[in-house]
Amino acid sequence: MKAKSIIGKSTEEIKTALDQSIDAEFKPTLAIIFASLKPDRVAIRKMLDDAGIAIFGATTNGEFIDEETGDGAAAILLLNMDTDYFTIFFDEYPDKNYREKASAIAKKALQKFTNPAFLISYSNTETDAEQLLLGIEDVIGKHVNVYGGGAGDNYTFLEQFVFSNNKESSNGMIVLVLDEDKIKIKGRATCGWKAVGTERTVTKSEGNHVFTVDNIPVLDMTAKYGGIENVTPDNKNLMLEIATSFPLQMQREAGDPLMRPGLKLDWSDHSFYCSGSVPQGSKVRFSLPPDFDVVEKVISDCINLKATEMPDADAVIIFSCAGRQVALGPMIQQEIEGLKNIWNVPMAGFFSNAELARANGGNLEMHNLTNCCVVLKEK
Repeated sequence: MKAKSIIGKSTEEIKTALDQSIDAEFKPTLAIIFASLKPDRVAIRKMLDDAGIAIFGATTNGEFIDEETGDGAAAILLLNMDTDYFTIFFDEYPDKNYREKASAIAKKALQKFTNPAFLISYSNTETDAEQLLLGIEDVIGKHVNVYGGGAGDNYTFLEQFVFSNNKESSNGMIVLVLDEDKIKIKGRATCGWKAVGTERTVTKSEGNHVFTVDNIPVLDMTAKYGGIENVTPDNKNLMLEIATSFPLQMQREAGDPLMRPGLKLDWSDHSFYCSGSVPQGSKVRFSLPPDFDVVEKVISDCINLKATEMPDADAVIIFSCAGRQVALGPMIQQEIEGLKNIWNVPMAGFFSNAELARANGGNLEMHNLTNCCVVLKEK
């Protein structure tokens, strides 16, 4: 399997890059597209569809190929994968029956492949992505490989889209199913944020709404440990600071902690809504602001992946949390370049609203502030 990565801000730029990529030895069958809201998605879809290329697409908070980051562009990974080795499913969930919908797709996948693996992206920030993972697990089993990320919308958090050749949705999912008997797929989900202080207990929560930690309002506890000043409704950057620099780390008996940044404040009781569920009674620790060690941890984990499981690759796909780009600033470029240099094959990725993967030693889960690196190799 061969791969090529292209990027462009307009349909014309993308067409030129596509035409230059296709030759007698490379005729892509699959395009993985990570696109800003700015390019004309309908025109891009039509162009690729006319070329007979299947599309797995999501909108972004920023996109990149190899060492090149985009600004209002579409980053595309082109693959000439045998069409018998993959299939794409698309569905919506207006009734919020996420688990049921994901299970239905998994059943279809199992009819086609004995050992299916899944790449998934979804739209709508209200989507319970953990239920999507559980739906797939219900059918395939806990061993299943699933990687992906939530679509973005240039940090507006208003309306995101997933799309395929002839459809798109702001409340749905796009699923690329791979035949693991033919395509080897491995990944690493790494955060790298360091914890500070002792374990604390979530003493009151409902789903993703955390009220108190050690019987103290979670906002007050976070501000205390983070040394955050101006904790008032007038501080418009307060929530962004908490989410990217001082997220909760939910501890588990096995595997790395789950990052659960606060995303929305309730000033009436100083509680906040996290990116994912935080069950009452959970053990949590607070985080230190990130430094270069965060980048080094991601690169180190992927070097280990190459050394132990995936020495060679045909292509690399990156789902990186939008919060990483905000928190790390210029260091995010070093992270992207570091990942590219590990396998040195065509790579495409985007800054997502959440990440789906199996953490080291853990279960399939929704992550935040995490880099999910996915490596593909034809067997």
